[in-house]
Amino acid sequence: MDSIEVETVAEADLQEPVLIEGLPGVGHVGKLAAEHLIEEFNSKLITRVYAEEFPPQVSVDESGVTELAHASFYAVEADASDLLVLTGDHQAQSHAGHYQLTDTFLDIASSAGADSIYALGGVPTGELVEEPDVLGAVTGEAQTEGLIDAGVEFRDGEPAGGIVGVSGLLLGLGGRQGYSAACLMGETSGYLVDPTSAQVVLEVLESVLGFEVEYESLEERAEEMKEVVEKLQQMQGQQQGLPADDDLRYIG
Repeated sequence: MDSIEVETVAEADLQEPVLIEGLPGVGHVGKLAAEHLIEEFNSKLITRVYAEEFPPQVSVDESGVTELAHASFYAVEADASDLLVLTGDHQAQSHAGHYQLTDTFLDIASSAGADSIYALGGVPTGELVEEPDVLGAVTGEAQTEGLIDAGVEFRDGEPAGGIVGVSGLLLGLGGRQGYSAACLMGETSGYLVDPTSAQVVLEVLESVLGFEVEYESLEERAEEMKEVVEKLQQMQGQQQGLPADDDLRYIG
């Protein structure tokens, strides 16, 4: 195969769609948020992107059928907003691969008529956060006002080290190509899959783009993760001969 192959699965008539990116990252926050949009709204798979930069593996479904690693674009009707949602199970394995794939993703977004981008992800805190804040980064200062009104915080020097992977490059490369792009990052421990953080990120997106979405499935997953954390805390306390600590700073 070529280093990158784009497969058109279906056509979609999108009206000025907003590109929403949620690929695997810290706490799987962006991926959970993107998948929730796909599950809750009328969605259609329109494009698959295969690349040698993805891990050399296939996924296996409940029937034993395999599928080569890829990223997917979905056309999503979110009330009055048309969304082009990008998600998948993997990111590129090299610096060059991140650039090449992001260029491809931007080409697909451009072909669909998108001119604005929201990259979704998590920012690690190193400890459990019961009520996570949403941090933001943008390609232009004029974008901050609306996001601040929606509850996004812009903190000097955060996230430390910048934004890596596709989320960062969608702002970096997208900004150079004239896109209005923002990254919304929910606080998360960095050690666990975090549906609570995914929900607060979606609540910001909901406010900014003007759609309404239910959160029951994310809330159920959050309760399940809470039970997992409590069990791990108990195990940690038993191993150390100490009471379980409510402020669990590391889960290995």
